[in-house]
Amino acid sequence: MKTRVTELLGIEYPIIQGGMAWVAEYHLAAAVSNAGGFGIIGAASAPADIVREQIKECKKLTDKPFGVNVMLMNDNADEVAKIVIEEGVKAVTTGAGNPSKYIGAWKEAGVKVMPVVASVAMAKMMERAGADCVVAEGMESGGHIGSITTMCLLPQVVDAVSIPVIGAGGIADGRGFAAATMLGAEAVQMGTAFLVAKENIVHANFRNKVIGAKDIDSVITGTSTGHPVRSIRNRMTKEYLKLESEGVELMELEKLTLGSLRRAVVEGDDKTGTLMAGQIAGLIKEERTCKEIIETIMNEANGLLRG
Repeated sequence: MKTRVTELLGIEYPIIQGGMAWVAEYHLAAAVSNAGGFGIIGAASAPADIVREQIKECKKLTDKPFGVNVMLMNDNADEVAKIVIEEGVKAVTTGAGNPSKYIGAWKEAGVKVMPVVASVAMAKMMERAGADCVVAEGMESGGHIGSITTMCLLPQVVDAVSIPVIGAGGIADGRGFAAATMLGAEAVQMGTAFLVAKENIVHANFRNKVIGAKDIDSVITGTSTGHPVRSIRNRMTKEYLKLESEGVELMELEKLTLGSLRRAVVEGDDKTGTLMAGQIAGLIKEERTCKEIIETIMNEANGLLRG
């Protein structure tokens, strides 16, 4: 399937892997790219030298294009933005802020810019700033979320901009891919679908929580702080929501989540760790390789779209 996004990134399939903190490291990124999609290394809040090392290690495992997700709210964003250029990374996705101050340098260096947006206004702003495409991410997704669903956000963004739009949030199979395509997306970004990929480093406890999740098992915490996060319900989310309802101060809430994503991904703490995952987790029933995930989705989608 060829689209403007596959041509832009030089990939076989229009599937981009989400830049999930602690999850999206070089093993997963390389496996996704080798399978014909576009792998992403999630820089998150990692020190700049670690990000550079991740990029170098990814190059050892694949000769296919891959990208880096830059979290703009982090103190090291300036350094990571430079490393992306120095290491010749194909593209960047961005989140948690406005990447406009970096776009000129990235584009001059040939780096494709793909900001994640949660509103039409932000999508239009990114197009004016020179972005090559945008990722329209609905609130069904895992981790930090906006307030509009993919079904509503995606077609409005497609109508509002002339650059390619990548659909994200609530997509984990061929039906979701086909639906996004019908809404105007020229590629999809998936995170939760790759949480149980055999090639990633996610602890078995986290994987089992995703595989065992039901449709109602994701919850949103942090609404009162203005930074809502979607994850699978556990003891931590129950305590967090209780404290939120009692109106406790932000500092107390942050104590509860400090280091909790790492505990979940690396240590397998499925009780007090943050199990970031999207609502689509209820559809995911088994571990598969990245190649199996991508090829199954594309086969299903092609059958549906060809009718």
